[in-house]
Amino acid sequence: MKAASLALFLLTCALPAVCQPGSISGIVVDASGASVAGALVKVPDGLAPATETRAAEDGRFSFASVNPGSYRLSFTADGFEAKTLTGDLRAGEALDLGRIVLSVAALTTDVNVTQTQAEIAQTQIRQAETQRLIGAVPNFFVSYDSDAVPLTTKQKFELTWKTFLDPSAFAITGIIAGVQQAENSHKGFGQGGRGYAKRYGASYADFVTQTLLERVALPAVFRQDPRYFYKGTGSVGSRFRYAVSRSVICRGDNGKEQFCYSRLISQFGGGALTNLYYPASDRDSAGTVVQNAAIGIGAEALANLFQEFAAKKITRRKH
Repeated sequence: MKAASLALFLLTCALPAVCQPGSISGIVVDASGASVAGALVKVPDGLAPATETRAAEDGRFSFASVNPGSYRLSFTADGFEAKTLTGDLRAGEALDLGRIVLSVAALTTDVNVTQTQAEIAQTQIRQAETQRLIGAVPNFFVSYDSDAVPLTTKQKFELTWKTFLDPSAFAITGIIAGVQQAENSHKGFGQGGRGYAKRYGASYADFVTQTLLERVALPAVFRQDPRYFYKGTGSVGSRFRYAVSRSVICRGDNGKEQFCYSRLISQFGGGALTNLYYPASDRDSAGTVVQNAAIGIGAEALANLFQEFAAKKITRRKH
């Protein structure tokens, strides 16, 4: 463009009458007709002594001593789309472009959508709530994601109440109460329908109390995760040691392994509390409570071995 303008200028200057410079002016406005003060207006180098100017408060601009020939003006302003005008200026012409309308620039907003830790955990527990052994018995407190985020207290409670309100919990409790009835355990409850109902209520209360202590209350106090985190890799020996150790070691809400106070205390505390559900003559002694707690820790180790080596194969997810 610069070369073409210069060539035209030299050609026209061969005739002195047509070599006289001209001027270009106009007003920069927006779509509503309001002036755009400070808009930057530019012309190519060599076309005029001043190659740029800014619009005044009323939007007006002008270039003097513009060489005749082709011209190109560019307009830019904050918040507006850039604009370019081209045309031809005759020798000695005072060209008034009138209103040059700038369009408002399209607004682009970048939105970074990031899930909170609680939202990620909620997604994970929704998946966990579909896990069932042979498609029937809840297997909610096992995570197959080694990088699972910690649960809030509310989410720990959500997994827990869905466990003890699951139909399978009522069915299993019924079986336990039936066995106790047949063996005449806890004789203070008596026999018949009333005795069975008392045994059923006590067994279910045992289950709920122990579960709430181990899965919600104490994990909330000690900020520990009540889930078993499946290892699934390494040698059989390393997986065996890992599973057994999880009866006394668990993951804290800070993501680090730590001594599992919540699980151990729940074994002792649960036994002491559930004594209250039985007739005085059938309540366990302090020594029996301690013994049962030790048995419970051993049972936890066996349950973990089952989770590590067998449960995944028979766990089904309902989608």
